Amino acid sequence: MPIIQIHLIEGRSIEQKRALVEKVTAAVCESVSVTPEHVKIILSDMAKHDYATAGVLKSDEVKV
Repeated sequence: MPIIQIHLIEGRSIEQKRALVEKVTAAVCESVSVTPEHVKIILSDMAKHDYATAGVLKSDEVKV
């Protein structure tokens, strides 16, 4: 039973999340030969101040 964790910066719509889990499920089923019922997906939303790259919080990034 595949269990997939996906971490996202907050702000995605429910429609975007639905599309994401549909497509990830299909890819996993095709890749490892399981049925959709066996695919479990955990979505975790993170605030921009809870994620950093190269020592800079996402909330502190300068928008261009």
